[in-house]
Amino acid sequence: MTRRPGAAARAERATLFRDEASPFAETDPELVAFYDDLALDETLRKVTTDLSRADRLTYQLGALVAVGAVTEFRGLLRAALDNAVTPVQAREVVYQAVAYVGMARAADFVRATDDVLTERGVALPLEGMSTTTPETRATDGLAVQQRIVGKSTVESMYTNAPADALRFQELLSASCFGDYYTRGGLDVQQRELLTFSILTALGGADAQVAGHVQANLNVGNSRATLLDVLTVLLPLVGYPRTLNALAAVNQVAPA
Repeated sequence: MTRRPGAAARAERATLFRDEASPFAETDPELVAFYDDLALDETLRKVTTDLSRADRLTYQLGALVAVGAVTEFRGLLRAALDNAVTPVQAREVVYQAVAYVGMARAADFVRATDDVLTERGVALPLEGMSTTTPETRATDGLAVQQRIVGKSTVESMYTNAPADALRFQELLSASCFGDYYTRGGLDVQQRELLTFSILTALGGADAQVAGHVQANLNVGNSRATLLDVLTVLLPLVGYPRTLNALAAVNQVAPA
């Protein structure tokens, strides 16, 4: 007997991908059934907050950047644009990821995003979202960092940094926070959940995941929301990385 996806999974796939079948539907139908039932039905039924389809797709796109899945990213980006994710928001996902995965990995996703937007007739470049200048990025970034991470924590990071390594704290404040977190297009709660998704999918960043669990709490995101984001990331990033991130949530924001 060959198993097929259930009705709910088929309906969600139709919503996301305009009735387009999985590329593996003919060659690997049972794998498609297992995956679609998990990703497009079972995990969605376990979401307990008001996580929207658009936000879910936004965080999943960030995870795909982190794992380097360009082909999957292109397909999901098209689905996201069909389901209330704006071109600006899609671009901000990739820009935000640059600070965490580096340009070496992110460059292919910048190109993929530009390609998909161009094929849809979106004029590039998009409207600028920067709110800082070269003169203000360091001070504005530090202020945003203190708001998100906690003033005392950031002050401790600066105070405890060896003199020859202080540069990394300065770069973090000015670049990661001053250049990226201050941008428009996504609000700070969305950016923190996006960062949590990217770091979870990246793997090997357990300390940073834990730090951004606390940062999410600081900006008003709840344990329940973090667990829901992990739930919808699981089919894409697998159990080990999901469970590592779950351990961080349980440590920082216990039930």
